[in-house]
Amino acid sequence: MTGPEKADSAVVRDALGVGVAVGLSGFAFGVTSAGSGLSVLQTCALSLLVFTGASQFALVGAIAAGGNPLTAAAGAFFLGVRNSFYGLRLSQLLALPRVLRPLAAHWVIDETTAVSLAQPTRRSARIGFTVTGLTLYVLWNLTTLLGALGAEAIGDTDAWGLDAAGPAVFLALLAPMLRTSTERAVAGIAVVLGLGLLPVLPAGVPVLVAALAAPAVLYVEGRRAARRETGESSHESPDENSQATSQKANGRQGEGR
Repeated sequence: MTGPEKADSAVVRDALGVGVAVGLSGFAFGVTSAGSGLSVLQTCALSLLVFTGASQFALVGAIAAGGNPLTAAAGAFFLGVRNSFYGLRLSQLLALPRVLRPLAAHWVIDETTAVSLAQPTRRSARIGFTVTGLTLYVLWNLTTLLGALGAEAIGDTDAWGLDAAGPAVFLALLAPMLRTSTERAVAGIAVVLGLGLLPVLPAGVPVLVAALAAPAVLYVEGRRAARRETGESSHESPDENSQATSQKANGRQGEGR
């Protein structure tokens, strides 16, 4: 990985900004989780061991809605699968020693990936990944604990409207990532499926069905691309044929001379 040098201090500053901004939202998860009926210990264990906000919010949200724990866990799992694809890219970018890879894998999330990929060199990518991951992990777990303890202190979180904190934070993290029409189409269809099926399917299942939006949109995009290629080739064929005919005719004329 090559590119213009970037000062280490600038990388650290950017990484700290992301880590602090997102890490503080762990408070919302702690409140939401405790309000869903999980204990402080269970809530903290999720942040320590799972450490991927979207999956954590999906899990406690499904449980709060009365869903089966296994279904809720399945929905959270499928949301977390995206981190595996991040890991494939970061393994090449960071090229960490084998002994560090299992530890680094726990920090492969949206934010650490975004900061790492934005860096021009391998050195700055490693610094960005490490600072973002460490800052976010410490703050996320600390604010999760504070949120869970606070939820127990204030009692019914629904009365305060804090049950909406989790979805609000998740949408705030997701919105800036929807940069292309394909990504926006996937998000829109997923929302329609999730909300439309919510009244008729058990809690947690609509999330699983909404995941079908991604392959559906990609399939349609692939068909469109194939049709465009077919159309272009069909338009090019007559020209190519005419050029070939012209070349043959010129060859025959040359032979006659």
